[in-house]
Amino acid sequence: MRYYLNEYFKKNTEAAPLAVFRIFFGLMMLISIIRFWSYGWIGKLYVKPTFFFSYYGFDFIKPIGVYTYLIFVLCGVSSVFVAIGYKYRIGIITFFLSFTYIELMDKTTYLNHYYFISILSFLLIFLPANAYYSLDAKMKRTSFQKVPNWTIDAVKLLFGIVYFYAGLAKLNSDWLQKAMPLKIWLPSKYDIPLIGDLMQQEWMHYAFSYTGAIYDLTIPFLLMYKKTRVFGFLMVVVFHVLTRVLFPIGMFPYIMIVGALLFFDSSVHHKILQFISKICGVNKTNFDTNRRLVFQYSKTRIMTSVLGLFFIIQLFLPFRYMLYPGELFWTEEGYRFSWRVMLMEKAGYANFKIVDGETGNRFYVDNDDFLTPFQQKQMATQPDFILEYAHYLKTHFENQGHQNIQVFVESHVALNGRLSSEYIDPNVDLGKQKESFKHKTWIIPFKDEIKGL
Repeated sequence: MRYYLNEYFKKNTEAAPLAVFRIFFGLMMLISIIRFWSYGWIGKLYVKPTFFFSYYGFDFIKPIGVYTYLIFVLCGVSSVFVAIGYKYRIGIITFFLSFTYIELMDKTTYLNHYYFISILSFLLIFLPANAYYSLDAKMKRTSFQKVPNWTIDAVKLLFGIVYFYAGLAKLNSDWLQKAMPLKIWLPSKYDIPLIGDLMQQEWMHYAFSYTGAIYDLTIPFLLMYKKTRVFGFLMVVVFHVLTRVLFPIGMFPYIMIVGALLFFDSSVHHKILQFISKICGVNKTNFDTNRRLVFQYSKTRIMTSVLGLFFIIQLFLPFRYMLYPGELFWTEEGYRFSWRVMLMEKAGYANFKIVDGETGNRFYVDNDDFLTPFQQKQMATQPDFILEYAHYLKTHFENQGHQNIQVFVESHVALNGRLSSEYIDPNVDLGKQKESFKHKTWIIPFKDEIKGL
């Protein structure tokens, strides 16, 4: 085994796929930042709110008022540096830090594809994406046309994990037997030209459910083999264009399409670079040196060790939910960062009651005084949100002079079309509960069963 690994790490391949991916990744991230800014989401999500929900252990990361715009500027400028391959290492590190900071400011905005961008940009820190067809290569006059195989295979592996784990997550009874939550979402797309009427048909909901599961489970393998690669890529394009039409999820579909290009032979990427060269007036032949990039043995060991640990985390982190009792979709303990994409629809409400522990005097909180409508929606169905908000309310009213504060919540939640049921034990003083990685015993058990992974 060790012999085969040593031989693998000695193999080289064309650097063109990595260069193409770097260019498109940087451009798409720049467009994402501009889009986010132009829609006014920076002010709406990170400047106007007075309270922000933190990730456990990262509560020190907060928006910085109007200066939050500077973080987005830094992220956008970094994406340009990445795209053109100028000061690439500084650019990709800065992008990773700024983008991840943005995502950690408020978990209300958590999305799987934001997490994907963070870990993908972390991975790119260790890859020589600027070795070929970059300003760095031009200015240093050290273009490397060939790079170690593992530098490209690492990105392929990450894409494969995302797809395959998303497919495994769909193997549950709600998705396959009830077509949930697509049966809730798709009928609202009645106004889409050509396919709007089909979205009302129950058979279409099941078709989307089964097709989605099969697609996620098979697409990495279809792209891996040359005979099925073109078919697989066409599936990628159709699938992600369709999901982009049905669900406005930003640039994620386009990132996955560009990622699928990595599986093609380098001849495809050279043609793409030639096309870019014509548009930008770049002489591509200056980069075609046929030189190989060879890392020092010690450097290779360090990088592969870091990436080995990185992928071990990616392989096992999605299964941490097995450490918790109860239904995952209900408790959401271990739900995030596990590629469970669009698997549930939860709706509910949470009324908070402030009680004087000695006198018994009480009053209810108007959540509009502290949270935006979007924050309220997210908070009402996620236990860690509810707990953090309860702690905030306790501190807030204590600072106003109230004594012996106790915080209780009356909450009901509906999951994937089921009738609403009580969610949090109304007799538990949440002000005394501590956030941790332990199971939250004050979540009322789920009254149904969802079979599957």
